Amino acid sequence: MLRRSTRRGPRGRAPAGPLDPARGTAADPHGIADPLDAAQEGRVRAVLSLGGVPHGELQDGVQHVRLRLLERAARGQEAPREVSAWAAVVASNWAMDYHRARRRQERLGERLAALHPAEPQEDGAESRVLSLAVAQGLDELPDSQRQVVVLRFYADLPVRDIADELGIPEGTVKSRLHAAVRVLRTRLHEGEVR
Repeated sequence: MLRRSTRRGPRGRAPAGPLDPARGTAADPHGIADPLDAAQEGRVRAVLSLGGVPHGELQDGVQHVRLRLLERAARGQEAPREVSAWAAVVASNWAMDYHRARRRQERLGERLAALHPAEPQEDGAESRVLSLAVAQGLDELPDSQRQVVVLRFYADLPVRDIADELGIPEGTVKSRLHAAVRVLRTRLHEGEVR
C-alpha cells in the first residue's frame, strides 16, 4: 500500500507530493507501503467509534479510508496536505453512510412486514410474529441475497427475469436464493426453539 514519506514538516504534517507506490518496505513484498501510519489509523478508528460504528465494523471503515488514499494515488493526485485530517473526514463520512444503510435496511424490513398482512388464523399474533421474524431475517442477509429474495418472493419475478434484470447468470440467482433461504430457515427455527 502507499505511504507518505515519514519525514515530517512543520506541525507534524507530511510533506506535500504524490504518493509513490515504489517506496514500499522490505516487509511488504508488493513494494507498496500502508498509506496510514499507526497514529493515523488510530485516529480513523477513534472517529469511526465515536461515530457509532460497531467494533466489528471498524476494520471495514479503516480499509475504506486506505482504499480512498490508494485511489487518489492511482489517479495521479497528490496526497492530501494533512493525511490525518483528510482520513478523519473520510472516516466520518463512512460512519454516516454506515448508519444511513442500517436505517434503510430497518425501513425495508418494516415495509416488508407491513406488506404481508396477517392471514386469518386462530392466533393472529403468531402470524405477525412470523412476519416480523422474516423481515428481521431479511435485514440480516447480505445485500445480494436479500435482493434476490425480495425480487423472487415479494415481487414474484421468475429466476430468469431476476438474472436478466441484475445482469447475472441464472445459476448465481439460484445459488443466492438457496443460501438465503437456508439462512432464513435456520434463523426462524432458532427463534422457535428459544
